Parts: sequence; structure tokens; C-alpha cells
Amino acid sequence: MRRVRTDVLILGSGGAGLFAALHVHREAPGTRITVAVKGLLGKCGCTRMVQGGYNAALAVGDSIPRHFMDTLEGGKWINNQELAWALVSHAPLRLRELENEIGCFFDRNPDGTLHQKAFAGQTFDRTVHKGDLTGIEIMNRLTEQVWARDIERLEEHRAVAMIPDATGTRIAGVLLIDMHTGEFVFVQARAVLLATGGGPTMYKYHTPSGDKSCDGMAMALRLGLPLRDMEMVQFHPTGLLAGPDTRMTGTVLEEGLRGAGGYLLGGDGARFMQRYDLRGERATRDVVSRAIFEEIRNGNTSPNGGVYLSMSHLGEDNVRRQFRGMVKRCADCGFDLAGGRVEVIPTAHYMMGGVEFTVDCTTALLGLFAAGEDTGGVHGANRLGGNGVANATVFGGLAGDSIARYLTESDPEWQTPDEERLAQEYAAACTPLGLPPGDIESIREGVFDTLWEDVGILRHADGLYRALDRLDKLEARLAQTGVDGSDLAFNLTWHDWLNLRNMLLVSRAITTSALARENSRGAHFREDFPGPGEWETSSFNRLRLQADGRLRVVQVPVEFTRVRPGFTLLEDADGEPGAVSVP
Repeated sequence: MRRVRTDVLILGSGGAGLFAALHVHREAPGTRITVAVKGLLGKCGCTRMVQGGYNAALAVGDSIPRHFMDTLEGGKWINNQELAWALVSHAPLRLRELENEIGCFFDRNPDGTLHQKAFAGQTFDRTVHKGDLTGIEIMNRLTEQVWARDIERLEEHRAVAMIPDATGTRIAGVLLIDMHTGEFVFVQARAVLLATGGGPTMYKYHTPSGDKSCDGMAMALRLGLPLRDMEMVQFHPTGLLAGPDTRMTGTVLEEGLRGAGGYLLGGDGARFMQRYDLRGERATRDVVSRAIFEEIRNGNTSPNGGVYLSMSHLGEDNVRRQFRGMVKRCADCGFDLAGGRVEVIPTAHYMMGGVEFTVDCTTALLGLFAAGEDTGGVHGANRLGGNGVANATVFGGLAGDSIARYLTESDPEWQTPDEERLAQEYAAACTPLGLPPGDIESIREGVFDTLWEDVGILRHADGLYRALDRLDKLEARLAQTGVDGSDLAFNLTWHDWLNLRNMLLVSRAITTSALARENSRGAHFREDFPGPGEWETSSFNRLRLQADGRLRVVQVPVEFTRVRPGFTLLEDADGEPGAVSVP
């Protein structure tokens, strides 16, 4: 195993990772910063795939408290309110930074102000965007800024395990695999940022980048760190349904389509959302996903088993102008978004749960920081569209600032790794190389079917117990399934095995946490417990992996640090928030 040193190791090169790198570089000049990424920097991950936009309270009539209340109500009151407040209060600052320092160009109104469009679940149109290709604009500019600085890159290096020191109280570094050669590399670092992103790719229909397999969450669990809200998996209501034999199925048709006035139609050609929610197609993602699933379950479906999205009533030219990227994507799959109807189905999109962390992005392990979709608590039970890329960039910047302070004020030494733990993780990653090759694809299909059928949009105890049993059997099969290890250079079958290992652990975490929550909040809906429970006694699920391999869930009361359920946070006469809460 090769061993190298750096001051700061950043795992992940999405919005969170790259913002953190730039902030460390600015606040702690001379710091050696290394970004390790499973794919190519700026070309992989989910931030680049963002279509919709970035939520920020900027316009007259909007306010940070209003954005905060939308976020809490969307999150069904299980958010960590300090994290949610950090998100909404820093979002305008980070947006200006994206424009003025990073070089992003967003769409504007004729008067020069930023154009902000409607997204579901919000009381104000506050989503800043670059057409429907916002993520590409942000990532292109962030990548340019990183390339222009002395920031080192380990591309196509996958993280295998985070390694503590011998005391188990501080981070020592990270074990990675150089995918070019198959060589193991241990990177010793004074500070590590976990920003690999989440990505619920264990579901049959899913939106995230193909490189996503919940690596960060799995590594955190194996390290003994607490995760929260793991039952909260968001389904985007409108995933493209292009047929059973194409990866295009499941990719997102962005929420702005419904925000602009798009209709959802059943197989009978009639709208149905008003039967489920007075907001119709502009209801929150969880509500719309459940409504579509009910229509599918009742047989009111399109030819491929989904429903239709229709935009033609808004005018073909208008649709082509506003949603150029979506029109082209649909055309590539044989659909006319502007003038016809497109088949859609709910698709697993985002994980609200993740590692417990604080506003300054510290975790329970000294020297380990976290930001982005690897973390939990910001969004609660349901993420508002447009709050995702804001989450990545806001907390990426905060993490970079915190890491810089940690290095300059504490001046920590490099920690000696727990060599026994390092050897164990090395051996675990090599497990399949010594076994007879087997059928990994059938295991993956088993995971897809299990999660979609029993741990999806509608849940029940019977299905959740059945899923746990099936996942245990799939894990046992994987443990006995080998891969050809004669050549480890770009051995994608080996990496598929490692991906499945992580996906199975996180799938068990989702299922275990879903069993523990015996009420229905946001993205988590239990048909056997359809009520939300008492708002005043709201709790979140904290989950840990025990030494025997079992997962343990503890329910923790939510702290209403800024506003309680049933009240609204307002601004006072001077525009300052916090003092006035009224029913």
C-alpha cells in the first residue's frame, strides 16, 4: 500500500467538496489541499445534474424567515433548526459568491434582477436558475476556479474506509483505491471532509449519477458515527419513463415543469392531483409521488406503467424556450415534451438522512468534517426542490471555513493510524478477489426489487420485515461471490462488488429506521401508521452500526430552538428575525 500525506483531504468533488477546497485555500493560504474523487473532477456526481435551481430569499416580499418556515413545514418539523437556519441565511450570501467570485451566470429579468421561478412546496418563487441546466453552470465555474489554484487532485480514486487513530477519537486518514492500477493508497491527513454525496441508487428507478453508491454513509457507519433520518428517502415525482431497457428511465424531469403549470394526467387522460391536494401539481414532492403511486396501483397508467406529464397547453414555443434541456432529453427518448405527453414515474432522488453534524460541519470524530448529501438534519422529512444545491454550496463553504480555523488555531499533527483497523479494512475490500467469480448482477437486481417493492413510497411493517430478511440473504450471497482479480486496473466488477457492499449496508439502515418510525412524515409514509403523530413531541431517528453488525435505532426528541409547531417565525419592524412568533 502506498502512503502519502496532505493537510486536508476532501472526499468528493461536487458543490460541497469544491466550495470547501476554495474556502480552505482562501482562509488558510499555503495549506496542502487534496480532492479525491471516484470519477473525474467536475464531471461526475450529482451537483452537475441539477436542473432546477438554487433557493435564496432575494426578492421584495420574500424573506429569510419565510424561506425558513417553508423549509421546516416541508421537513415536517424534524429538521435540526440551527442547520435549517444556516441554510436559508447563508444561501443569499453564497449565491452572490457564485456570481461575483466564482463567475456563474444565472437567468435575469428585463430589469436586471435575478429571475426566480416557482418550485413546489414554497410560498414564494425563489429558485434562481440557469435555464434548466443550473448544475452544469455551477460545476463548470467551480471546476475552473479549482484548476486555477494549487489544489491537488486524486481522480478515479475511490474511498474505501476512513481510518481513526489508535484511540478512536481522531481521524488519521482515508484508505483509497487507485482505480487506474488497483493499488491501495492510504492518505494521511490533518483534516478530512466527507462530501461524497448520497444517492439512493439502490432503488429500481433512481436519478443519481451512476457512480453513487452511498459510500460516505457506509464508511461513516463502519466508523461508528451516528446517522439520522435514514428512513427519509425522497422520490422525485417525475422521472422519465422511457421503457425497461434504458438507463434514461428514472432520470429527472425537473420540478420547474410543474411549477410553470404542467399537468399530470392518468392513463385515462384526466388530471388527478386535485383529488389528493388542493395545491395540485405544485404540492410537495412526497405528496405528488404518493398520488402518482396510488394511480399506478389503481391501474390508471400509461403504456409503460406510469402516468403522463403534459406541457402543451402552455404553448410549444414557450416550453421550448424555458426548458430547452428537458425538451432535448425527452426528444432523445422519443417524446415531445413541448407539444405532446411524456410518460413519468416517481424515482428515488435524494437522501435527507446522513451523518449527524453541526453548523460548523464538525462531526463526532475530531478532525472529520462533513457537508452535503452525506449529512442529515438540514431538510428533515422532505427536501424542498432548490434547497439541495443550496445545501451543498452553503455547507461546503462553511466546512472550508471551519477546516481553515481548525488548522490555523489548533495546528493539529498528523495522527498515526490504527494499523489493525487499516489492515482489516484492506482485507475486507479484497474479500471478493479470493473467491470464485459469481453473478453480481442478479444481486443488484435483487436489491432494486427489494427496495422498490417494500421500502419505497408506501411502506408497511410486513414489507419492511420482508425487506430486512431479503437484504440479509443478499448480503450473505455477496459475501460468497467473487470477482476475477487477475488484473485490478479498472476492474469494474470489483468496484461493482464494493458498491453493492455499501448499498446493502445503507439499504439495511433505511429499512431499520423506517421500521422504527411508526408514523408518517414527509417522504416516509407508513400505511399501517398513516398519521403524523404529535407535532410537539416530534423525534428523529439516530442510527448506529454495532460491533456485532446489527443496526440500533434510538429516537431523539427534536429541539425547537427557533420556532415551535403551530407558530410562524416573522421579522420585526427592523427586518430582524426571531423575536416574534405568532400562531
